[in-house]
Amino acid sequence: MEFVEIKRRLTALDTACICDANKGLRVIDPAIRPIQNGLKFIGRAHTVTCHEDFLTVIKGLRDAVKDEVLVIDSQGSKTALAGELFPTEAIRKQLAGLVIDGPCRDSAKIRTLPIPYYARSFCPLSGTTSRLFETQIPITCGGVAVHPGDILFGDDDGIVVANAAEISEAIPVAEDIQRKEELLLTKMGEGVSLLQMLNFDEHSEKVRAGEESKLDFLV
Repeated sequence: MEFVEIKRRLTALDTACICDANKGLRVIDPAIRPIQNGLKFIGRAHTVTCHEDFLTVIKGLRDAVKDEVLVIDSQGSKTALAGELFPTEAIRKQLAGLVIDGPCRDSAKIRTLPIPYYARSFCPLSGTTSRLFETQIPITCGGVAVHPGDILFGDDDGIVVANAAEISEAIPVAEDIQRKEELLLTKMGEGVSLLQMLNFDEHSEKVRAGEESKLDFLV
């Protein structure tokens, strides 16, 4: 599946459905949170590694192209590696978002910007600009491996990382899950019990008996 199609179909989904479709997908540490809620992003990873110094972040920002996500492994930095200026430039370049496994600053202003921006923490003190690290190499962000070109899909619940093949396989399953959940919600709104639409009793009996089973929708 081409990226344009991946992006189109993921836009109609959420990260929860994708994770239900494939529980083996990489999920970034939930401690890395969106600065502003209500935004969703789908983009290809443009990776950056650095430590207490944001010169390489500027390099990544310069080199990244439309629909890429700047993904930063700060290697445990305690000082801010980005603030308001970088996401503003990212908007100009039509990047998909920024993900920092480390601190950022200018959080109040960032909350007003129309770009998904995730960080582990906040710090008013910025890092130095005297060292160049590496970009576009495999990194670890939020405890998971991220390779250049990996697909990142983020919303308020968190960020999923996958290669194109993994996400392409998960999308049709996630779409089916979402359709069933929407039907469940419609029927519940009409007064039907959730338990009537799940194989809960049968599944529970098999679990007690030590048999293989799966909790599933009956719609």
